[in-house]
Amino acid sequence: MIYANNEMDETVLKLLHYFVTEQGYSPVVLRGAQNEIWLEKMNSEYKIVRLVTNYIHNNEQLSFDEFKTKQIVNKIKRKTFSFNINTLSIFLNIGDNVSELKEKKNMVYINTIEDLNQYKFVTDKFPRITEHTNFKEEGMELFLKITKDLNKKSEEENQKVEKTFKMKKPIITYIIMAINIIVFIAMYFLGNGSNDVETLLKFGANYRGTIINHEYYRLITSAFLHIGFLHIAFNMYALYVIGPQLESYFGKIKYIAIYLFSILAASLMSIIFSDSISAGASGAIFGLLGALLYFGYHYRVYLGNALKSQIIPLILVNLMLGFMMTGIDNAAHIGGLMGGFLIATAVGVTNKSTKSDIINGVIMATIYISFLIYLALKIV
Repeated sequence: MIYANNEMDETVLKLLHYFVTEQGYSPVVLRGAQNEIWLEKMNSEYKIVRLVTNYIHNNEQLSFDEFKTKQIVNKIKRKTFSFNINTLSIFLNIGDNVSELKEKKNMVYINTIEDLNQYKFVTDKFPRITEHTNFKEEGMELFLKITKDLNKKSEEENQKVEKTFKMKKPIITYIIMAINIIVFIAMYFLGNGSNDVETLLKFGANYRGTIINHEYYRLITSAFLHIGFLHIAFNMYALYVIGPQLESYFGKIKYIAIYLFSILAASLMSIIFSDSISAGASGAIFGLLGALLYFGYHYRVYLGNALKSQIIPLILVNLMLGFMMTGIDNAAHIGGLMGGFLIATAVGVTNKSTKSDIINGVIMATIYISFLIYLALKIV
């Protein structure tokens, strides 16, 4: 528990309150980081904000603090799959012998919060910081108010996370699975089985030769056909494992958009690189894995280990098998994977994606699918 027993402690509490409740930063738990508070917000210009009360008495100690900070930031980069993490360090206990701080664009020194007005690069990013840290309460009353607000914010965030990860009934996934199974059975009753070329084409398999005749519906219908029992069994099992999670995380409407967009991207990539008949839900399933990557990035605090030890290795192993084994449409897998990731950025992750993230996602997804359509039409 923090108790505001002097002016510096009160300043830290006010800044902590501002960055957490007003700016949406979250505390980062670090081992060995004493007399400093680390706050994280990965969709902000300053992804890390440090509140440092440790006494810095000369330039050498400041350089060591900078070195130590870079080491920790590098660890955060690896953990969060980030290439660049801008860090703002706010020092509250600097000695008179420190002179290099004035030359830094990511470090500031203040006695009071009003001193932040001297740093234009801070006020440009946080223009109302002094206004939102001007409390009428003092002492214990201030401490109780800030503690109450921080606890309330923490409870709200926990409720959002709990709501996001609470599993909902995967109705859409079950419907998709049912359609696949019904179509598979129908291929035996209304055709010559799932291995028969004529039956596959009759039911809507993807094939460059038919796309030439403007049978574009095959780009979608092919994802609901399967060639042989092992093919459908493997894909339905994969969909049963992955689908409910994505449907729960993104919601039914976004899930449908991700699934259909992934199908389209996978089918287009398939006819670009192959002139063979193709069918199956694996391109869409890879799209779900791509969307799971994007979701996991935003919730890396909860899924970081799963991303590194399970999801990414699963994708890589399956892609490697696709290159090593015959009869596997790896182009469709890659197309679906990329499509799923991009459409996930376009539909956004609830409580995480910003408006600019979604706009950029829409632009990238549109460019991607347009480019695939252009290449496909050029080939056919």
